[in-house]
Amino acid sequence: MAALTPLSPDSVSTDPVAGPMKTARRRPRYWRGAVLTVAGLYFLTPLISSFVFTVHVPGQGLTFAAYSGILSADGFTESLFLSLSLAAATIALALLLVVPALVAVRLGPPRLRAVVEIVCMLPLVVPPIALVTGIATVLRWGPDHFSRTPLYQTFLAVQNESFPVVLVLAYTVLALPFVHRSLDAGLRAVDVPTLVEAARNCGAGRLYVILRVILPNLRSSLAGASFLTLALVLGEYTVASLLGFRPFAVWIVSVSGAEARMSVAVSLLSLLITWALLLVLSRAGTGPSAGVPAAGSAAGAAAPGPATTAPAAPTPVPGKE
Repeated sequence: MAALTPLSPDSVSTDPVAGPMKTARRRPRYWRGAVLTVAGLYFLTPLISSFVFTVHVPGQGLTFAAYSGILSADGFTESLFLSLSLAAATIALALLLVVPALVAVRLGPPRLRAVVEIVCMLPLVVPPIALVTGIATVLRWGPDHFSRTPLYQTFLAVQNESFPVVLVLAYTVLALPFVHRSLDAGLRAVDVPTLVEAARNCGAGRLYVILRVILPNLRSSLAGASFLTLALVLGEYTVASLLGFRPFAVWIVSVSGAEARMSVAVSLLSLLITWALLLVLSRAGTGPSAGVPAAGSAAGAAAPGPATTAPAAPTPVPGKE
């Protein structure tokens, strides 16, 4: 007969429903700290090495000349402002294209989801060098064949160096996979047909439903898609360089030939700027949701007029059914 070993009170659950049950003891997991330490060293070591390279000059000691001369460097302000403007326009255009398409797909036939997903994922298959080669061919071919038509001015306008619209169009295509994945994950967690049907039954219009019912539920997904697009535009070099424009990434490479320490310092600052913008967008995506109306309340607010309440059912009296 096996010996019975009494259990300690700490290891026995006294749940009146489940009865006595032995609980597993929590053991310290040192591997989590080890993984975080290795990951931290993997990411911080190159950054620390780059910072040391920018502030330490052999024979001179520590100097911050690489950082103090950034603002006065030729083309820094213009290139950074151009990249931020292109990023803002790309984010707006990408969201304007993807959000209505995904909402329509959620409300339409399910087989259209695969078509939209394939179209949005194509930029991952087509290399950027092939994309920019096609764009450059069209830009050279257009003015020769449309020189006597109004489209000639359009080809010139999209290549304006102060704000090249052609870069916005190219960046939007490159950002489609990231925007689609982020928004699709957010829409999977929301019952879009039920929200739309409830809002439409209360008299809300389509635009009101998208702006006041669906978008507030996609706040974190919108912030994630915006940050991914911003990071892509700030770091994109191939398309802008081959098309002959000079945004921030191209300016960094052009400066690196003459001022190597300044180019590394600018790269570190751009990384810090990207992190700061990430914090701002993450804060916007996880803001208080107290002001976000629910489906019924938001749609009810859109329907003017007095609310009607259905009469309550009479209480049955015993003996008078």
